[in-house]
Amino acid sequence: MIELSKIKEARERIAKVAPVTPFAYAPRLSSRHNAKIYLKKENLQTTGAFKIRGAFNKIASLSPSEREKGVVAASAGNHAQGVAFSSRYFNIPATIVMPENTPLTKINGVKAYGAEVVLHGSNYDEAYAFALDYAKERSKVFVHPFADYDVMAGQGTIALEIFEEIPTLDTVVVPIGGGGLIAGMASAIKQISPDTKVVGVTAAGAPAMRNSFYLGRPVDSVDVRTIADGIAVRDTSKTTLDIILETVDEIVEVDDEEIADAILFLLETQKLVVEGAGAVGVAALMYDKLEVENKSIAIVLSGGNIDVTMLSVIIEKGLIKSYRKMKLVVTLIDKPGSLMKLTEILASVGANIVQIGYDRTSASLAYGDANVSIALETKGKEHQEEIRTLLLKSGFRFHEES
Repeated sequence: MIELSKIKEARERIAKVAPVTPFAYAPRLSSRHNAKIYLKKENLQTTGAFKIRGAFNKIASLSPSEREKGVVAASAGNHAQGVAFSSRYFNIPATIVMPENTPLTKINGVKAYGAEVVLHGSNYDEAYAFALDYAKERSKVFVHPFADYDVMAGQGTIALEIFEEIPTLDTVVVPIGGGGLIAGMASAIKQISPDTKVVGVTAAGAPAMRNSFYLGRPVDSVDVRTIADGIAVRDTSKTTLDIILETVDEIVEVDDEEIADAILFLLETQKLVVEGAGAVGVAALMYDKLEVENKSIAIVLSGGNIDVTMLSVIIEKGLIKSYRKMKLVVTLIDKPGSLMKLTEILASVGANIVQIGYDRTSASLAYGDANVSIALETKGKEHQEEIRTLLLKSGFRFHEES
C-alpha cells in the first residue's frame, strides 16, 4: 500500500490548489436507509473532480529537467483537466490525448487551461496506448491517471480529510475505474482506521477491476460501455490491483439505469450536479448493493463534470420513469375541432401539454386520419391512469411512447 507519510506529504503539496471539499451528512439518504450517510463532495473540487489531487502531486514532484520536457496524459476528461491545470500552474507544456467520444464540456475544460488536446481512439485504453507512444517519441513525461504512486498518494488525501471530520466510520464507498482513487484512499484508511470497511463500486459496463479483484489477477474486458465515462476503463492495471487486493474489502457494481437514477436523485434532493462516475456510490446505496443499516457510511462523489446533453437525457428518462411525464400518440379524425376536443379532455384532468406535433401524411395512417404526438406533465401513476381511462371512454385510439 501507499505509505501514510507519502499521502500526508502529498496533502501539503496540493493544499494551495485543492481546497478541502465539503463532507456533509445526507439526511434524506440516511433516513431512507436507516443509516448515517455522509457525502464527500469532490464534484465541488477545483476542476470539478478529485483528479487534480493526484495530477498536481505528480507534477509537483517532477524535477526541473523533467518539467522542461513537458508532460503528456491520456484521459476521458477529469485527469486531463487536473494535468492541464497543474501544468499551467508550473508553466510547462501539456498534451492531453482524449477518446474521440469525450464529452465536449471536458474537452473545452482542458483547452481552457491551455493544454493541447489530441483526440484518438474509441475509449480510454486506445487513447492511453497512443499517448504512451506520443510521449516516448517526443521525450516527454507521461503522467498516468492511476497507475502511479505519486498520483495515488494525491488521491489518498481525500481519506485524510474524511477522517479528520469523523474519526470513526464503518464503511467508505469509492468509485473504481482504473483504481487509483480507491488504491490511494484505501491505503490511507487501513493505516488510519484498519477496521473501516472499504467498498469499491464499478460500472457494470466496465467490469475489469471487479472481475480482477474476485479472481485475484488482472483480467481485461473486451470493451466498455457505460454512461460513467470517468470510470470506463477496459484494462486492469496490476499496479493498482495489487494495492486493491491488499486494502479493499469488497467491490460491487451498478448498471447505467441505476447510475442515472442516482444522478437524478442527487440533482433533485441534494442539489448536486454529479457525473456518472461520481454517482456510482449513491447508486449502490439506493439499489441495496451495500450493507448499511445502523452504520456510518461515507460515499465519495468523485466528480461533477457531466455533459449537459447526457444530463438532459437522464432528466427526461427520469421524469418518464417516475410518472411525471407521459408521451402519447393519439389518432384523430382529421377534421376541424378534433384536436380541440382532445386538448379539452386533457385540460379537464389537469394534464399540461408541454410538446405537441401533428402528422397526417404517415404511410401507416388511414386516409382521413391524423396522428397527434403529445408530451404531458403528469402528477404520478394514478394521474396517468386517469388520463388513459378518459381517452378510452372518449373513443380515442392511442399508444404510449417511452
